Amino acid sequence: MNRLFYLFSFAGFLGLFACGPNYAYEQTLEIPENGWSYEDSLLATFEIPDTNTIYNLHLLVEHTTFFPYQNFYVQVITQFPNGERLTEQVSLELSAKGGIWLGDCSGETCTLDIPIQQGAYFNQAGTYQLSVHQYSRRDPLPEIKSIRFALEKTDGAR
Repeated sequence: MNRLFYLFSFAGFLGLFACGPNYAYEQTLEIPENGWSYEDSLLATFEIPDTNTIYNLHLLVEHTTFFPYQNFYVQVITQFPNGERLTEQVSLELSAKGGIWLGDCSGETCTLDIPIQQGAYFNQAGTYQLSVHQYSRRDPLPEIKSIRFALEKTDGAR
């Protein structure tokens, strides 16, 4: 009987920590094994039904411990439902100056959650497209395995 109590208690304890971010949308964009070239744009399409909701936007970068740089640049292009486009250049910092990886590493793979915009809202309801383009000096860029785009719904509203 005690074992059953401890088993359920432990499961309940784990359940407290199982709640992660409230993602309204997420998509993993895989990178080819031979590297991320300039031609390999990553595309995510998502719906925004409510213009009052506030979101946090994340890029989760999965890379190997053999990645040769501290950071790399991407261009993030957002296409709005009305066809308008917004382009931003973003530096994705993967390690500290001392060479210590900033993400969670297991074996030879690290994953880092990089918030690219906090407290964002969308003025138009409808279908959005987000494309991510490798914008570093090296083509193809090695040791990046995937980029996951996540749209986190917050409790806030505007």
